[in-house]
Amino acid sequence: MIEPHTPAPPGVPPPWGVQGQARLPVRPGTGRFLVLVGVFVCAACGLVYELELVALASYLIGDSVTQTSVVLSVMVFAMGVGSLAAKRLRPFAAAGFGAVEAALALVGGCSAMALYAVFAWTGGWGGLWTDGPRWLLVVFSLTIGLLIGAEVPLLMELIQRIRRQDPGGAVADLFAADYVGALFGGLAFPFVLLPLLGQLTGALLTGTVNVIAGGALVLGLFRGDLTRRARWTLVVANVVVLGLLASAAMLVDDFERAARHALYGADARVAPRTGIQEAVLTGGTHGRPLRFFLDGRLRFSGRDERRYHEALVHPAMNGPHARVLILGGGDGLAAREVLRHAGVRRVDIVEPDPDVVRLARDDAALSALNHHVYDDPRVHQVTADAFGLLREDRSSYDVVISDLPDPCVTAATKLYSQEFYGLARRALAPGGRLVVHAGPSAGPHPAFWTVDATIRAAGLFTRPYRVGRPDSGPAGPA
Repeated sequence: MIEPHTPAPPGVPPPWGVQGQARLPVRPGTGRFLVLVGVFVCAACGLVYELELVALASYLIGDSVTQTSVVLSVMVFAMGVGSLAAKRLRPFAAAGFGAVEAALALVGGCSAMALYAVFAWTGGWGGLWTDGPRWLLVVFSLTIGLLIGAEVPLLMELIQRIRRQDPGGAVADLFAADYVGALFGGLAFPFVLLPLLGQLTGALLTGTVNVIAGGALVLGLFRGDLTRRARWTLVVANVVVLGLLASAAMLVDDFERAARHALYGADARVAPRTGIQEAVLTGGTHGRPLRFFLDGRLRFSGRDERRYHEALVHPAMNGPHARVLILGGGDGLAAREVLRHAGVRRVDIVEPDPDVVRLARDDAALSALNHHVYDDPRVHQVTADAFGLLREDRSSYDVVISDLPDPCVTAATKLYSQEFYGLARRALAPGGRLVVHAGPSAGPHPAFWTVDATIRAAGLFTRPYRVGRPDSGPAGPA
């Protein structure tokens, strides 16, 4: 803690900070502004690292609520530890801050690629070391949290050495810049970095910005506080970090291709990422069965998908079926089964990801499997969220088919809520039927009967059924 200011005797420098007043190449007001800009940039980068870990862990491991809780709780704990540890670096605030930022840029920038590599080559979906990605997630959360926590005490020391200020005012200024930077990083990640650059390149670019900002602040503004050896050490460290991040960025495409081949096989065909999910097709040529993955999870296999789609569609089509609504099902396979029935006049497919529809239309193997349903004039596709469309559209249908992600996937839980089924009930014409893919009916966490109870709570009569083995249960309460 910095003691209140008292006038210094003549000829004695004022006691501003541990090392005295900084020798700046700019005016103190400009220097203070530059420090706050550095706080803003570093805070934005720190939050991007945090969100990157949450997003990638949710994609690779699943259960986004658990992964978010792990990352946030571990990082907040580590930030407290890092703040305490940084007290020992206050006499060397400039050099310490430069070292912290270089380490944070390297660890945070490479964290996504390292996590993906461990998952692809050791864990995978059911690999030999399935706990590897989880432990690595904790390690990265802890390390990044420690480094982020060390920033504020060191920045507090630096800003006090520029111009004397009461501690309360200095803390307020620092945290204002920190929180605004966090807002910027939090908005930049989902709206700029993720859709335009992807998870891996976005993290590497963030690390590059981080090391440039930290190095420029220390080597440009506080170089007078550093010994010649410390300056050259920081220069070399920053150049090495920049070189590693740049090299990784150049290899991202090859790395992703190799990782996907390790996960899916050498015949993987990847659709451009839309920011919603990653669609991967494998096989479909040379006698290999076609398989379709969404965000790494198998959506269907050409060997047995017919059992699932027939069981999902045909029971609900027993009755009036002139107008049919398919929620999800952008692959066109549920629509294929619907069109087998005479008397179908219109099929509306509501798919939130246009990339899935593009694959279903243009990929030779998948379009052959769905019998080119999108060429049928009775089929109409809408790119929209199923929940939002049901809430806004007042059309009525004889049959509503819910071909949505598994209810055990956290991101899909709103599509298995009582409110959702209430909206689906409103969309049914008199005598209409709703069929729902309800997940497995057996196992350690069966969602099947929870879905059944939720549908009944929405005022619908249910008739549960399953097909195949007890743990397959592709179609649920109808």
